[in-house]
Amino acid sequence: MSPTAPALTRRHHQRLREIHRSAGWPCLDMLEVELLAAGLLERCPSPDGFERLRVTDAGIQRLAEVFAVNRAARTPHEALVERVALEMARAGRLAWRGLALRVPLPRTLLAGPSEEAPVPQQACAFEADAVPDVPGHGWCMACPDVFSVRHTTVEAYLEPVVHEIKVSRADLLGDLRKPAKRAAYLGLASACWYVLGQDSRGRPIAAPDEVPPECGVMQLEGERLVVARDAPRRAFERLPFHVWMALARSGPAARPQDDAQSLL
Repeated sequence: MSPTAPALTRRHHQRLREIHRSAGWPCLDMLEVELLAAGLLERCPSPDGFERLRVTDAGIQRLAEVFAVNRAARTPHEALVERVALEMARAGRLAWRGLALRVPLPRTLLAGPSEEAPVPQQACAFEADAVPDVPGHGWCMACPDVFSVRHTTVEAYLEPVVHEIKVSRADLLGDLRKPAKRAAYLGLASACWYVLGQDSRGRPIAAPDEVPPECGVMQLEGERLVVARDAPRRAFERLPFHVWMALARSGPAARPQDDAQSLL
């Protein structure tokens, strides 16, 4: 790379990955100009007069280097969260990570001494008009590790699902002492799963029967995710409007690859 070439950022690497996975239709913005100047992309004219972009050998090498650095930097929890999100995408679902969603729960459930306090109304003032108060309920903030829906145009077929990732037994046991947290997840989804990692000896951090029966259990066995106990399914007619807004603001972290022209 030339000494005067711009330093590449995460956005450059993301665009490079997108072009590598697509048909190479250009966006004609400065990110592509800098990638072209760095020799990581090249222009490929077609006989019909159009121009496409192709990742060069140097671009492939850069993608491999970035992937290796990112993989080494991920914690076991982050790696398993990403693994589950990608599995949901391969199953034809849209998946989000790191969401914070408000859920109304009965105040009696929120009143326990070991439970987290309800979320104050001003904490999410931008949703105040969109989320009506529910009599006898308080607001709880749910932060699922992975939240996914089916890739469908029919709202009744969304089948929202929550996956909660645990790689530490102490963290899992502390979580299971919070029934309000599980109730919040079940209030957002038609099914809730606990995904259990492994201890230092390669054993699951818990047995399936240690997880409450209203939740399913997946376990990491070697390099495979296996279903130890299926999650009970329940009818879920529609997502609340404020949840739709939260999904729209963040955008899915993993999605099905519908076609090769994702940049169009």
